[in-house]
Amino acid sequence: MEPYFDKAEAQAVFAYMKSGGWITEFKKTEELENAIKKFVGAKHAVMTVNGTVSLTLALLALGLKPGDEVLVPNMTMIASPNSAVKVGIKPILVDIEAKTLCMDLEKAAKAISPKTKALMYVPFNGRCADMNEVVKFCANNNIFLIEDAAQALGSFYKNKHLGSFGKIGSFSFSTPKIITTGQGGALVTNDGDLHQKIKRLKDFGRAKGGNDIHDDWGWNFKFTDLQAVVGIEQMKKLQARIKRKKAIYSRYQESLSNLKTIEFIPTNLKDTTPWFIDIYVKEPDRLADYLKKKGIGTRRIYPAINTQKIYQHECKNKLFPISEDYARRGLWLPSSTKLSDKDIDGITASIKNFYL
Repeated sequence: MEPYFDKAEAQAVFAYMKSGGWITEFKKTEELENAIKKFVGAKHAVMTVNGTVSLTLALLALGLKPGDEVLVPNMTMIASPNSAVKVGIKPILVDIEAKTLCMDLEKAAKAISPKTKALMYVPFNGRCADMNEVVKFCANNNIFLIEDAAQALGSFYKNKHLGSFGKIGSFSFSTPKIITTGQGGALVTNDGDLHQKIKRLKDFGRAKGGNDIHDDWGWNFKFTDLQAVVGIEQMKKLQARIKRKKAIYSRYQESLSNLKTIEFIPTNLKDTTPWFIDIYVKEPDRLADYLKKKGIGTRRIYPAINTQKIYQHECKNKLFPISEDYARRGLWLPSSTKLSDKDIDGITASIKNFYL
């Protein structure tokens, strides 16, 4: 992946700087929030510094406290569990299901304890299971649903955007995402009280911006208008990039479909916008090394969280066979929306040469 800017962003930043803007969060951030909430179909959106902080804010806004537990899938970016640890909330890792690489609800049911207050659902690479079942599971167990939709901008379930099913949805705009502001995150919600609470939490707990009266705890997790100017231009390109991402995934899959050594996760491209092109093979490091010699960059998929050194002590004697298997075999192929069809055909030809 790579950031994708053109003269539109450069001209917007120049115009903003020339206008005498104060750079800090203000009207341009509000404009970007309005664009995001309209696209996602939520009543409210709040920008913050990154996707990790946005998840932490979600947990705090829902009232979780040190010692509480949140269920988190065992195959995700490390930000998902770390966002809880940051404020003393314990992430309880749950294995995934093979058909979507998202949290297995049957295993989640076994992981619930009296301390469980929330479930963090991660649509891995934009895919999800039956979201109505996820909502029902959380309601039946009296726990909050937080959607870590960092990989799911442009992905839907039955015409409803992912990130809008739970109490709060979280998005990321870091450099590898489909659109980017360098760093940046957003929370969406339909709950007006939660919206106001999130805004206070990210602005020192102030009841009103610009004063120094602090009736609530809060921190400085604000965004900047300078980033928002870039984000506004990026949002204008989102629909075109969604279309291209789907076309890229489809071309890869069609070209490599005859190779039985490569597994693609079933992906409904009508609803799903893949963030990366992910494949699963027996020896991903060997394939990656071969492609590197051909000038083709790849990246291994996240290790299963329980195998990470910082979480191993929490997971002794616990089994996560599905996430460990897919993490062990997973490889991301070149996924930039800048890729041409000719580029993709060259990459797939090299992969075929490796296996044939």
